[in-house]
Amino acid sequence: MSCSKPNQRQAELMARSLPKRMPLPGVQHIVVVSSGKGGVGKTTTAVNLAVAMAQHGKMVGLLDGDIFGPSIPRMMNVSEAPLSMGLLVDTGPVVWRGPLVMSAIQRLLKGAVWGPLDVLIVDTPPGTGDVHLSLSQNVPIDGVVLVSTPQATALDITKKGAQMYKTLQVPLIGLVENMSHVVCDKCLNRIELADNLIDMYVEEMSVRVLAQVPIEKDVMQCSDTGTPVCLKFPNSQIAKAYDTIATEVIKFLAIKQKP
Repeated sequence: MSCSKPNQRQAELMARSLPKRMPLPGVQHIVVVSSGKGGVGKTTTAVNLAVAMAQHGKMVGLLDGDIFGPSIPRMMNVSEAPLSMGLLVDTGPVVWRGPLVMSAIQRLLKGAVWGPLDVLIVDTPPGTGDVHLSLSQNVPIDGVVLVSTPQATALDITKKGAQMYKTLQVPLIGLVENMSHVVCDKCLNRIELADNLIDMYVEEMSVRVLAQVPIEKDVMQCSDTGTPVCLKFPNSQIAKAYDTIATEVIKFLAIKQKP
């Protein structure tokens, strides 16, 4: 009888009858951006992280893995086909069962010529469903960036996502605390929007906060018009926050790459 730890045993069971993890040709690193709850700014984080890493001189790819709610085409102002899930389907809802979702992820991963890339950033849907499992079982993920707002309801679900990736033996890079505060554009005072719960949750998840990203009206306008805020307002407070996240991810990947 096996005496392995519960998490290890669960990972072994989940891995049965699933494809082996195979690297993507020409892709050095794969980073997943994930959130438990929807509406916390995960896709905005993925888009601006990609831009910020490119501004650091990295060759970056961006995969829209949010099968049911793809929004990267609008945020990046692209329409040529097919570079993401948002360009493979029309504007109607995607009503697919699990096997179709997993097949679509495999096609997006392995049916495209991604390389040469230093890093491929994958935007995922909320939750802990088929997309996350398919990603984790098809390709070696170098790390996960968790995104959450500071409310307990969002952090509770983000914690479940962190536990899932730990079960799948995927490293956690850290957590982005999104929409945690606003900065007055006149007096530059910082106004907190929620109780300070983040410290307790990151300790429970054994991760660290990569950056605290403020709410800025420019983010919404930039997202709707298809120009990431890191490009349009590179000197803004929010662009600096994304630059901090990019710097931390680059450091993490560099340390992970060392023999």
